[in-house]
Amino acid sequence: MTVDLRSDTVTRPTAAMREAMHRAELGDDVFGDDPSVNALQEQIAALLGKEAALFMPSGTQSNLAGIMSHCGRGDEYIVGQGAHCYRYEAGGAAVLGSVQPQPLPNQPDGSLGLADIEAAIKPDDEHFARSRLLALENTIGGRVLPMTYLAEATALARRHGLGTHLDGARLFNAAVALGGDARANAKAIAGHFDSVSVCFSKGLGAPVGSALVGPKELIQRAHRWRKMLGGGMRQAGVLAAAAQHALEHHIDRLADDHALATLLAEGLSGIDALELQRPQTNILFVNVRGGRGAQLLAHLKAQDVLATGLIGLRFVTHLDVDRAGIDRAIAAVRGFFKDH
Repeated sequence: MTVDLRSDTVTRPTAAMREAMHRAELGDDVFGDDPSVNALQEQIAALLGKEAALFMPSGTQSNLAGIMSHCGRGDEYIVGQGAHCYRYEAGGAAVLGSVQPQPLPNQPDGSLGLADIEAAIKPDDEHFARSRLLALENTIGGRVLPMTYLAEATALARRHGLGTHLDGARLFNAAVALGGDARANAKAIAGHFDSVSVCFSKGLGAPVGSALVGPKELIQRAHRWRKMLGGGMRQAGVLAAAAQHALEHHIDRLADDHALATLLAEGLSGIDALELQRPQTNILFVNVRGGRGAQLLAHLKAQDVLATGLIGLRFVTHLDVDRAGIDRAIAAVRGFFKDH
């Protein structure tokens, strides 16, 4: 059996989740009468302390609709160079929304320097794009942004009249990593932001879907953008039921994924050719010295262990990976360096 550590997006619905999908009550969500979608939207909005939510096919669309709901043509959003909504979403805000990104360097912990944010905010002058939004990501590269930083960064944005958006694709990983009540932590994180995009199809294990949460007025604007972007789905309740099952059953178990990522890091420590750091959540990045990353990746694939990257490899744990799979991955990596 293949040990797939490429991403937590590769998970398959559990038997219980499939049963929830089978039982889902359905309607036409474009008309707003799919009861399962409506229930999910109410649940995630309440969970994160927001007025409203909108179910989306993907996190990319959720981020895009969020940015376009905050910003108009000729506006700009301040964002990290390593942020998913800037680097890995095909430039959608600029191409489709005419919203200019103002990318800033991410600090080693994934944050944006407060001084960098303040310096990037444009004065009210016709020469400049209008600074409208600060977009952060948590977790970012598996790293958890501290609550004190979130408070400081969003307060800075508000002092300058900026809206705030969080790409919380792995929000619940961050919430679990903080310790204590994960749901309370998630609500506290979301409380710093006007809007939050949260993904159900990563560590939470649903097959499809994200949600954008925020004030009713913003979500109403996002609803129009979702339609324009082709995100209006019909009997989407079959997918919403999976997401709702994930919220009810798969949040606390994210701690298991974090523990397995730590176990993998420990198993690979001491290999001179590898440079790695202890993961904070479920993502482990490994730099391979000597330009042998591609060779290691090919060796792992031959051993039915999948990862991503070339020079730097990424391993992501999730609910379809167990202790035996991690042991196989460790053995496969160590076997490569023993033979090479």
